[in-house]
Amino acid sequence: MSRKMGEDGEAWDIPGLTPDIYRQWRESALGAITERLERRLILDLIGNVEGQRILDLGCGDGDLAVDLAQRGARVTGIDTSTAMIAAARARAVSAGTEIEFHVAAAQDLPFPPAQFDAVVAVTVLCFVDDPLPVFHEAARVLRPGGRFVIGELGKWNSWAAARRLRGWLGSPLWRRGRFRTPGELHSLAEAAGLRAEVVRGAIFYPRSGLAARFMAPLDAYFGRVTTLGAAFLALSAQKDGADG
Repeated sequence: MSRKMGEDGEAWDIPGLTPDIYRQWRESALGAITERLERRLILDLIGNVEGQRILDLGCGDGDLAVDLAQRGARVTGIDTSTAMIAAARARAVSAGTEIEFHVAAAQDLPFPPAQFDAVVAVTVLCFVDDPLPVFHEAARVLRPGGRFVIGELGKWNSWAAARRLRGWLGSPLWRRGRFRTPGELHSLAEAAGLRAEVVRGAIFYPRSGLAARFMAPLDAYFGRVTTLGAAFLALSAQKDGADG
């Protein structure tokens, strides 16, 4: 998500997040490896999506939304950035997928209750001061038995330390940066009435393409045994109850 809603409902851009920035990151060696590992973790926690209705919160340029649609899901994506939504629509058309996109905020979703089998959000909370409304809205639009999978930037790792330093040195992007712990994600899910199932980690290497190439084969193993030092955290939580 590259924009944020102010109290008056007006959206404003977070500097440094554009479709071009996303593209450049994925085209770099470090970015390609990192995105692949994060995506693998998110998809593993979501499970089989064929035939499911999925909401992608803060969909950005639509990369994950298209991936999910190609796996057989019926996908809706929202983002507060009109530029991101335009890029996402173009990506969906290019991929031959049918995805519904809306300009909207994760804290105030324009959908009735119990509409989705799963809600997914990747690095949406990074620039949100109060994340609880995001969890409440995800819980509201999930059907009973549905799952919320959220991937966020971990708090205690070398990537977060470098980003904090950049914020202290004046980066307008990372001055707003927020980083989360497994306990925080677990507590937020529970506070929204969701049953937290698991928090797993990924990206256990420093911000280096060489380190990424060397350590990527071990990343899934580390993620199964610990979240300590993980630059990326993913939570899976379920909405209790049954349809009907």
